[in-house]
Amino acid sequence: MGYITELRTILGSRPLILTGSCVLVFNEQGHVLLQKRTDSLDWGTIGGSMELGESLEETAARELYEEAGLRAGAYRLITVFSGQVMYYRYPHGDEIYNVMAVYEALDVEGEPRIMDDEGLELRYFDLSQPIPEINPITAYVLQNTGYIKMPD
Repeated sequence: MGYITELRTILGSRPLILTGSCVLVFNEQGHVLLQKRTDSLDWGTIGGSMELGESLEETAARELYEEAGLRAGAYRLITVFSGQVMYYRYPHGDEIYNVMAVYEALDVEGEPRIMDDEGLELRYFDLSQPIPEINPITAYVLQNTGYIKMPD
């Protein structure tokens, strides 16, 4: 049982501050890899919550493998986001305030493939085009790291 699951058995759906990482993977054309999430049916970054004893970079590496079957030779820390804008309410009612480290995966090895029950599909998206059904946290991350410009 994971750390967050244990907390949820004690605290229920009430808001938690969760620390985690997301990983941006780009192909040769500069398109970003996103996963269609099973819980919200929208497109989000690869990533998740930190487990006890992990560093943020270790979290990024674990999530990249668990969710997409990929490994990276290195990770570049882009930024960290937190605050009210990182609030998220899952469809089943759990509430969180994310503290999220954003990494870019470098020297990526492997072909993207679904590895767990969190994703339905993996797909690369051209950042010069609108991304349909994008997760609001993912939209915020991509916009505020300068990778996409959201319409006014």
